[in-house]
Amino acid sequence: MDLNEKRRHGTSDFPFAFYHLDSRHPRYVMNYHWHQEYELIRVLSGKLEMTLDERTTSVKPGDLVFVHGGVLHSGMPENCVYECLVFDLNVFTRHNSSSGSYIQKILDRSALVFDHFEREKFSSVIPVTDHIFEAMKKRYPGYEMMVIGELYHFFSLVFRHHLYLESVPQTRKGYRKVLQLRKVLDYIDKNYSQPITLDELAAAASMSPKYFCRFFSSMTHRTPMDYLNYQRIEHACYELSTTDSTVTDVAYACGFGDVSYFIKIFRKYKGMTPGTYSGR
Repeated sequence: MDLNEKRRHGTSDFPFAFYHLDSRHPRYVMNYHWHQEYELIRVLSGKLEMTLDERTTSVKPGDLVFVHGGVLHSGMPENCVYECLVFDLNVFTRHNSSSGSYIQKILDRSALVFDHFEREKFSSVIPVTDHIFEAMKKRYPGYEMMVIGELYHFFSLVFRHHLYLESVPQTRKGYRKVLQLRKVLDYIDKNYSQPITLDELAAAASMSPKYFCRFFSSMTHRTPMDYLNYQRIEHACYELSTTDSTVTDVAYACGFGDVSYFIKIFRKYKGMTPGTYSGR
């Protein structure tokens, strides 16, 4: 649940994890987060508005998104069904020296793989990643070899057709803004169950409250308090979906001191009461 996800994706022998997300999933809206693993995201239907660090792009059905390790990213689905594959890229450098040098370029960020592959423009790439997702979904005998083999195929196409940027340095200002936002999101994630003030969030970013509000809204397209409440509701959804806790217990555990206010905010974001959500 951490914004800086520290949990292991997959297993040590096969560090690949697959997620299918639709409107019923408690983590359907992809809040800002990052992880050291790399990620492939494909949209099956609807639209996914993806933000990677400071850049936003609209992802259509059939498109693919490639997320580099350590990149702050979020996704706002619109009547969307999408799938994610999170994996440890280092697995490709351990036992194959002939291809390790190419993978190392991606790890070193001297080769920045394109982050958005549109189906109509990259017809040679999309079928390869489709095979990867289908193998992860069906898990037939030998699917692990298909996943690893097709990821090698994907990266070979990236280098063969130069589907990457070379050594694009991030501006010092842009890098600092991302780091400041990370600190605030980390603070929210660690303290959402406690009362949090605007002054405390501004202090986490080493900014004045007035400037911080403008900064946060420009980066996330939400006010700080709106984002905090939304994050609390997302945690509440997870608790309601995975535990037997009462609505009252979940409200207090997620930082709401008043159950009536919790129900009001929950309805605002989810279009239903917590009790209805829990009973689905």
